[in-house]
Amino acid sequence: MMRSVELFVGAGGLGIGVSQAGFRPAAVMDWDRWACDTLRENKERGLDPIAHWPIHEGDVRQFDFGTVDGSVDLVTGGPPCQPFSMGGRHRAFLDSRDMFPQAIRAVRELRPRAFIFENVKGLTRSSFANYLEYVRLQLTYPDLVAKRDEEWLAHLARLEDHHTKGTEKGLRYRVVMRVLNSANYGVPQRRERVFLVGFRADTGIEWHFPKPTHSRDALLWSQWRDEVYWDLHRVARKNRPEGGAAEARALKIADRPLDEPWLTVRDAISDLPDPEHAPGTARGFHDHRFQPGARSYAGHTGSPLDEPAKTLKAGVHGVPGGENMLRRPDGSVRYFTIRESARLQTFPDDMVFHGSWTETMRQLGNAVPCQLARIVASGVRDKLSAA
Repeated sequence: MMRSVELFVGAGGLGIGVSQAGFRPAAVMDWDRWACDTLRENKERGLDPIAHWPIHEGDVRQFDFGTVDGSVDLVTGGPPCQPFSMGGRHRAFLDSRDMFPQAIRAVRELRPRAFIFENVKGLTRSSFANYLEYVRLQLTYPDLVAKRDEEWLAHLARLEDHHTKGTEKGLRYRVVMRVLNSANYGVPQRRERVFLVGFRADTGIEWHFPKPTHSRDALLWSQWRDEVYWDLHRVARKNRPEGGAAEARALKIADRPLDEPWLTVRDAISDLPDPEHAPGTARGFHDHRFQPGARSYAGHTGSPLDEPAKTLKAGVHGVPGGENMLRRPDGSVRYFTIRESARLQTFPDDMVFHGSWTETMRQLGNAVPCQLARIVASGVRDKLSAA
């Protein structure tokens, strides 16, 4: 069994996917009490794979990686993304919440054969381009640390000099980066995350990101060309939404796509009882309770039932959840329940979440879909196994 260390694990989306890919964590850590309570509760319930996790609650800046016994094959994590979120305050390196320096420290001290770090798509904004390059070069040369009182731009220049010199000395990683849309990998949500994956140079590994397996065109074909989608869900023609632009696009597709169709909200939750109109039957499902107060307004119109969900959001100002809504074909809206949101993030159905609806939605909104994490981590595992 390959060994991993999971940083900033939160509710465990990335960590669960990594474990499902065949890694056994030597340490799993996060500072957030509510997220750690969620993990501990599921650990006590014996939920696989969390049941085997050594959970450490605390500030990663205070964690001594020297306490991790033995070699580590993989370090993973989602450094807190608020500085780079499209909905955040965009402070980047000026924001004390930026935990990339700790991710780099973990790589430097643990010297894993590989790492996987992810963050929101906002990290790729042009205004953060220099800082993203700074992160990438630090992960490439983790031993080349900043000097005392050295500003980050000066450190970046020194890293650039070192990189262009082409030296082979010291700890070095080959780093690739790509923005992945979760919907393209069988997740019922259009959620774009940037992944940075690196392999230690001495492994000699060549690697590329997994090829997408699902597509929008395949969904449109299934809905508006052969109509298999509606037949599968037993939706009578009179109850189907208007095709509109989607149907028009489907008619322009020359050949049946070879990919699988994008999964939709209906695909994800159709077997769950309606928590608003049938609350009695909904009580048989963990965390599947109606949350009142949803309303649609400009920029917050919810996720159509027959498309992948929009990105679930954690929210940094005001009450979170403005986009965490289902929009029915008749135009009415309601909030997704915690269980439905967990489905959209591909968490195990028997996992429970600790905290209020607002707190739990924050955990879910910050998570990586388990399915996407498993696919990326499986690709890394396969290469490490063959090296």
